[in-house]
Amino acid sequence: MRYTQLGRTGLKVSRLVLGTMNFGPQTDEADSHAIMDAALDAGINFFDTANVYGWGENKGRTEEIIGSWFAQGGGRRDKVVLATKVYGNMGPDGEAWPNHDKLSAVNIRRAVDASLKRLGTDRIDLYQFHHIDRATPFDEIWQAIDVLIQQGKILYAGSSNFPGYKIAQANETAARRGGTIGLVSEQCLYNLAERRAEMEVIPAARDYGLGVIPWSPLHGGLLGGVIKKEAEGGRRASGRAADTLADPVARKRIQAYEDLLEKHGVEPGETALAWLLTRPGVTGPIVGPRTREQLDSALRALELELSEELLASLDEIFPGPGPSPEAFAW
Repeated sequence: MRYTQLGRTGLKVSRLVLGTMNFGPQTDEADSHAIMDAALDAGINFFDTANVYGWGENKGRTEEIIGSWFAQGGGRRDKVVLATKVYGNMGPDGEAWPNHDKLSAVNIRRAVDASLKRLGTDRIDLYQFHHIDRATPFDEIWQAIDVLIQQGKILYAGSSNFPGYKIAQANETAARRGGTIGLVSEQCLYNLAERRAEMEVIPAARDYGLGVIPWSPLHGGLLGGVIKKEAEGGRRASGRAADTLADPVARKRIQAYEDLLEKHGVEPGETALAWLLTRPGVTGPIVGPRTREQLDSALRALELELSEELLASLDEIFPGPGPSPEAFAW
């Protein structure tokens, strides 16, 4: 396993991040525990979750599964850099009572205590804001975070799904307050098929010393050889991948991608992950395996070296937006 610093911090994390969103909804507790054991055995020390995972009436279930895994002992908790998130409505009926969602100081305090209980731990290493809160000023957010850091309940704060200007606003507010480390990471949608983060989000993250943690590195399965799998009678595309393939132009692009990788003798999913590992500013992509086999495939991406020829061909199929502001100014 390869490791890197998380942004400007001294924290060492693996170049692959274990995403746990499927634990509970698609992967039962026993298999989830087995995947976490295998990830740890492979050297993955960075685990990502969120308080809302489990979804619907089972919100919080994923954190509980991680907590029951920690409870097995064997140094599991101390070996893991644990990241979770706050923002979503945790009410089972889908309607939040006032101050039971988003990023008010009162909800942050409530949410972190609830996550700690479900996770069965005394601390969260990286506490991430799952979305921007347009109604809560960053002075209030940082006041709440400072208290949690002083209490030892969290160590670092990160963002998720933030635009570039909010990353700047958050860290400028932290700098004015003094003594507040500010955001140390940004978790964003970023992959070969979705490169808009290169315009502002990733440049802002790099300028402010945030590690970039891409989610959906296979774009909902679209970059995992979906057309070939369909042709062979495998699992059909759903969600974002199915919507994209319904567009003939986009389908042609994905077919060109799969044809290119077949010519080079490499697997699509592994290539998409390996490409992200070459991108400036990226700490490591989040992989969310439903099975042990999917985890093994992700691990192989760490050993995959992409040639300059292949990287150039990938850019031709999936061109990036270019630098900001040139990309939209002229």
